[in-house]
Amino acid sequence: MALDAATLAQDTDAALLIARMERVPSSRWHVIARVTMGSATFFDAFNALSIAFVLPVLIPLWHIAKPQIGLMISSSYVGQVIGALVFAWAAERWGRVRCAAAATAIFGVMSLACAFAWDFDSLLVARFIQGIGVGGEMPVAAVYISELSRARGRGKFFLLYEMIFPLGLMATGQAGAFLVPWLGWKVMFLLGGVPALVIALLLLRLPESPRWLIGRGRAAEAEAIVSRMEHSATGPLPEPVVAAGPPPVSRRTGRWAELLAPAYRFRTLVVWALWACAFMIANSLNNWMPTLYSTIYHLPLKEALRAASLTNVAQVALLLVAALLIDRTGRKQWMMGAFGLGGVLMAILAFGFTADVTMVIVLATLSYGLIGSINAVVYLYTPEIYPTRMRAIGTGVATSWLRIASAIGPTAVAYMLDLGGVASVFLMFTAVAVVGVGASALMIETRNRRLEDISG
Repeated sequence: MALDAATLAQDTDAALLIARMERVPSSRWHVIARVTMGSATFFDAFNALSIAFVLPVLIPLWHIAKPQIGLMISSSYVGQVIGALVFAWAAERWGRVRCAAAATAIFGVMSLACAFAWDFDSLLVARFIQGIGVGGEMPVAAVYISELSRARGRGKFFLLYEMIFPLGLMATGQAGAFLVPWLGWKVMFLLGGVPALVIALLLLRLPESPRWLIGRGRAAEAEAIVSRMEHSATGPLPEPVVAAGPPPVSRRTGRWAELLAPAYRFRTLVVWALWACAFMIANSLNNWMPTLYSTIYHLPLKEALRAASLTNVAQVALLLVAALLIDRTGRKQWMMGAFGLGGVLMAILAFGFTADVTMVIVLATLSYGLIGSINAVVYLYTPEIYPTRMRAIGTGVATSWLRIASAIGPTAVAYMLDLGGVASVFLMFTAVAVVGVGASALMIETRNRRLEDISG
């Protein structure tokens, strides 16, 4: 009986802590956490894309063949699969903050190693190891930000954080377009490495996720953090409303197999399909467009890099629109619309407009912007559909599908170029977008719902 009473008291205290978190509006406390974690995400994006703006220089310098291009691009994604799985598992046991910091340190150190690579093989190995850190940081960071958010307005709060990733891609594009022709290819890896190591140290100063602490039964630590959140509010707070539902304290540890248990199997399979479709298109375009513009359309290096950098500008613009609308449209409608319209634009290219480089630049840029907005929304959606005990595992495994698709995509682009030219590449992307529309139609809607209510 004493044990039952203690358990009930623990559950009551945990539910009250969640209710107190839910009543605190976005404040300076939240902004500091979002910006600090976002800085790591910014350089995650920078390091992920930097190879795209290095390859046009290294291909003639090191006499890299087409199959090797695909292998170099794919090697990082193979590392990212490992990183996503390992760091997701670790984040459930040792917390979100420490694991995000460790992943950031890994990709920072290996970015510096890339700068000192001397041939294709040495760069290939460095990019693979760097990918472990790149793959580990993003899902853990997404879970952390999601767990700091309250239900109302979570979509906007999260996507404003998530905009930092395409801003990182855009910065990579601009830096690559202007600095690589001037200072050489090594500058990209130096810019990606040094700041990342500084940010890794700053991450260790962030408070741990209160939801993770509550789930682990560490209520006193969570109480201290929630109190700081409340003190950061600028006005009076409403009384906390304790919602009915399962207790926030987990009586068991999240397991990999639970992702495919009956309670979560359907939503897991749907979200895996969303990740694979969105990132196969987006990351293949991101990594191949500079090379396509310079080798297929014979644009000068500077023009090719600038044209390719426009894709990330479009992504930032469309993601800002998504952030402002996502809590009105919902996750499902946005995903269906972006996949559908992006697929239409790529179909137009596939059926007759790839001979005109201007049309390719315009339509590929717009379609990437649309699909790129999906990349951010799926980072918002995935942590929402799992309970705290398995949120990092669920998100990490889901992001491993993006890595697998991103590893397959660049190699598939190389194959399709040899088979049917540029038109066949966009036809392949159109087919993938159609699958994405179908998967989006099967999503559950999560807007303005508490995480604890969604996951069950």
